[in-house]
Formats: sequence, C-alpha cells, structure tokens
Amino acid sequence: MKKDQRFHFCPRCGARLVYRPVKDQQRLVCNACAKIFYENPVVGVAAIVMKTISGVPTLLLGRRSEDSSYGGLWCIPCGYVEYDEDVYAAVKRELFEETGLEIEVDRVYTVLSNFHNPASHTVGIWFMARATGGCLNAGDDLDRVAYFPLDQLPPLAFPTDVQVTDQLRRANADNK
Repeated sequence: MKKDQRFHFCPRCGARLVYRPVKDQQRLVCNACAKIFYENPVVGVAAIVMKTISGVPTLLLGRRSEDSSYGGLWCIPCGYVEYDEDVYAAVKRELFEETGLEIEVDRVYTVLSNFHNPASHTVGIWFMARATGGCLNAGDDLDRVAYFPLDQLPPLAFPTDVQVTDQLRRANADNK
C-alpha cells in the first residue's frame, strides 16, 4: 500500500525525507542524517456519558458545527490529548470544553483505531464517565448537545462512534 507523504523535511536537520525500506516496512528517512521519522498515530479521547430518562437509557452526543470537519453530524464528545497531558485529564478537559459538563471517569470502555481520515491515523480511547457538575451547553467545535435514546441516535460522524454505540446497545440489551 502506497502512503501519501505528509511530512517532507527532517525535524532534526531540515533535510528532505524520503520513503525507504527499514526492516521490511516503508519509513520516512532523512537523506542527510539518516534519522528515521516514525509516523505515529495521534491519541484522541471521548467520554461516554449516559443517563436514564423516563426509564430509557440515553447517551450524550454533540453535533459538530458546520465549520468543523464532519459538520452537521453527531458524535460522542471527543478531542485530542495534548503532548504533555494525561489521558484522564484530557477527557475531562475535552468534555468540559465541548459540553460544559464536569465529569468523573469510571473506566476505559474501549480503545479503537480510527482510519476514517486518511490524512491522520488516530487511536481513540472511550471512557465511561458520570456528569458531576457544570451546565450542559455546546462549545468548542459543537453547536448542539443532547441526550438520545440508544435506539434513536442521529447520524453519527465517525465510524468508530458507530462501533461504540453498537457495543453500548448490545451491553444494554444483555443487562435487561
């Protein structure tokens, strides 16, 4: 599989990067200093916040604003981990920025690779979390936030959110 080259210059010396075989895999290598430039995925985090409304389990989703990627579609509130940030702190920060809610993280729910954007491979970590404070209000790259019954979800932005919500539905059905 041929990759599109996303990086062209060495972060160490500034010379041109080219793809070369290194241990049976194509890697970006600097023409001048021979540094191997590893293209690692970016880490994203998402908080699964659920509550029961009139006996029905519901999931908090956010609608992506029109000026963001996947505008008009819904997602489990998510974002990227900063370079020097703990993943648990990141999910709390991201959820607050996008929804105005403060949360406590209960546990990691699942971890999946995201290949939906060819320009950026990400690894997502979905956490089960409980809202503990704040005021529900869309922010950052969301223009709406709302709770939806698991069997009545709007169109989702990311294929991995479809996987996660399918897992949640199965788990909910098993608990009945």
